[in-house]
Amino acid sequence: MIEKAESREDRRALLRGGRRYVMAYGCARAWATLTFTGSAASATGTATGGPAVAAAAPWSFDPHLTFDVAYIAVSILLVLLFRRFIPLNENRLVKAVSFGCMLAASVAVVVAQWIPEGSFPLMIGGSLAAGAGYGLFLLLAAEVLCSFSLLRIFLFLSGAMMLGAVITFFCQGMAPWQASAALLSLPVLAALYLWGAYERIPAADRPRRGVPKFSYPWKLFILYGLYAFAYGMRAHQLVAGAGRHSSLSTFILMAVLFLTAYFASRRFNIGLLYRSPVVLMVCGLLLVPAESLFGSAASSYLISISYSLMSFLVALLLYDIAKRLGVAIVAFLAVTNAEQLLQVVGGQVPGLLAQGGLPAATQDLVVTIMVAVLILAATLLLFSEKELASKWGVSILEEGGLIERTAEEERVGERVEELSRTYRLSPREQEVLALLAEGKTGRIIQQELFIAEGTFKAHTRHIYEKMSINSRKELFELLGVEK
Repeated sequence: MIEKAESREDRRALLRGGRRYVMAYGCARAWATLTFTGSAASATGTATGGPAVAAAAPWSFDPHLTFDVAYIAVSILLVLLFRRFIPLNENRLVKAVSFGCMLAASVAVVVAQWIPEGSFPLMIGGSLAAGAGYGLFLLLAAEVLCSFSLLRIFLFLSGAMMLGAVITFFCQGMAPWQASAALLSLPVLAALYLWGAYERIPAADRPRRGVPKFSYPWKLFILYGLYAFAYGMRAHQLVAGAGRHSSLSTFILMAVLFLTAYFASRRFNIGLLYRSPVVLMVCGLLLVPAESLFGSAASSYLISISYSLMSFLVALLLYDIAKRLGVAIVAFLAVTNAEQLLQVVGGQVPGLLAQGGLPAATQDLVVTIMVAVLILAATLLLFSEKELASKWGVSILEEGGLIERTAEEERVGERVEELSRTYRLSPREQEVLALLAEGKTGRIIQQELFIAEGTFKAHTRHIYEKMSINSRKELFELLGVEK
């Protein structure tokens, strides 16, 4: 009973300190969806604010495009000049531009609803301001989030995205005057909560001005880019409720991630999760030909969840690398934000195919084949992530969990690697040795590695023979572990 109480207290402690960040990012995501990024709602005219205005306007231009242009432009600017501006949260100009642009965009959307004849310039100007302001806000929020442990980053980021979907849901059912008040309030709340979150970060944990020499993890950027391009080609065919922003599919995915990490953080397998987007995307594509029979909801949700999950996991790995190398997270996330360009380009592919005079069925087939090729390329990158561990110190894909290891666990892990090299253990034998060093029983090791009892005993025997020992006691002595 005492252990259960302690476990509950430990879980509650994980959430301390993140409330302001969750509120800030959740409000900002909801605001972005309600103004210009709610593409699924825009198609049906059911969203509040920008999408609804765009759907009812006498012009056909989609302001989501100008939002993306500004968002990408700001991201590229920060990729090139981030050293001059970091820490962003201590740069008054960056904070003022972010907040001012978001508030100006809200004003433009609200006014456009009451002045239809002037809606075109208002929506274009508002979408450009929104893209620039939101792009800066995401990087400001990333600096705050990077001050927490990796497990808390996982929990706070998924919790904030859940909150964004909830706020969006309630705002979409509001009366026009209530919706206008919400659009004006959300950027103010997001800025206030974010400033408060940064002020409460201990001085020792705040981002530094200098940037050590580093190299970019291009493999992660290429992986994310492939998914962005593939998602862009299918985005126009997604049903309402599916999408990478504050949609129902996002809420479902983030709720699963949050609850799993919260209640089973030590057993949470990041390595398995890292490979799951491929499975989800492939399943979604396999359902595309059967949409006439099953409907398009299943394939849309699987495809959008796959992209959202890959975006989330790439961001998590970039946070891990930034913390290990002492590099400003802005240097990494600005690149992934700029890769929104690939999604935009991917979204133009179906239109180009249509201009070629291909029948609709043939167009869908070509798009599906192109997406399949991209996912195949992504699969090759997914299953060759060893460089992430060797070059940037990312070990959570192999270790599985989100709990940061203690100094003693780090020492034992290094000793396992040293003995594995000395006695030339096979990769599988090294896995068994690492689990034995943790004091796990044979049954638990068999379950974790999905091996039979005879296979486990054979690996153990080979380890003992190579090390010239005869018992676990001698093994623990070699490892320097007290059991």
